[in-house]
Amino acid sequence: MTEPSSSPPVKSQQDAPDDDDYGMSLPALVVLRVSVMFIELFTRLADVLLLLRRPRLLPSYLGIWLREVFVSPYRLKQSFEVRRVLQASGQILKELMYGEMPVHTGVWLFWKAGLGPGSRLVDLGAGRGRTLLAARWLGAEAVGIELMQHHVALARKPVEAAGARLVLGDAMQADLQDATHVFTNWTALTPQTRARLVERFRTCRPGTRILTVTRPVEAPGIAVVSKHRLLFTWGLEHVWIHEVSDRVVGDTTN
Repeated sequence: MTEPSSSPPVKSQQDAPDDDDYGMSLPALVVLRVSVMFIELFTRLADVLLLLRRPRLLPSYLGIWLREVFVSPYRLKQSFEVRRVLQASGQILKELMYGEMPVHTGVWLFWKAGLGPGSRLVDLGAGRGRTLLAARWLGAEAVGIELMQHHVALARKPVEAAGARLVLGDAMQADLQDATHVFTNWTALTPQTRARLVERFRTCRPGTRILTVTRPVEAPGIAVVSKHRLLFTWGLEHVWIHEVSDRVVGDTTN
């Protein structure tokens, strides 16, 4: 796998001093927060304008947005439950950086990847489910797998109102057999976690499109189709579109 990108997503604010903003200096943190504020204003406006073309999805989007106003997804308490879930999934706290793909970015990316009516997107690590609305905008079936219960509890109803599903689960155990497209924002994931996700990708059917943020998949039988630089809630980031070949299915060797 490639080394981590130098452009991190928005950080989850921690309670413990040694984990606050993952060791960022105060000037860097101020710059990050200000830039994110302007990006957020732009992406929200662009999303709303786009969703006016699919007005049935607008209430779901506004519902998710309202929940973010009252309960920020960027604040994550180091509770016993969070640590228990992380231990069970084999991940660490720093992998829970929060950042999302705007709907307008998702619509363009998914269209480029061939998503549409008759397709099924699985979002691994779906957060509050904004990405799922992009898939629904294109008429595709969409399901998001999210590890953190509080994200699912807050966003499940508006996501379901859009015709998608947001379910509590571990991406490392997700069933991808029926997926035509798999999306994962694995910017903050460790090499070990990414390797485990690649093993899940090996269970996909031939022809499945896999979309990853920040780093490509580097594994036999999973070929890069195209690379793009797109806007996310933390700034511009690279995204790769891959396709699974016949010889990767059922093969767990490197």
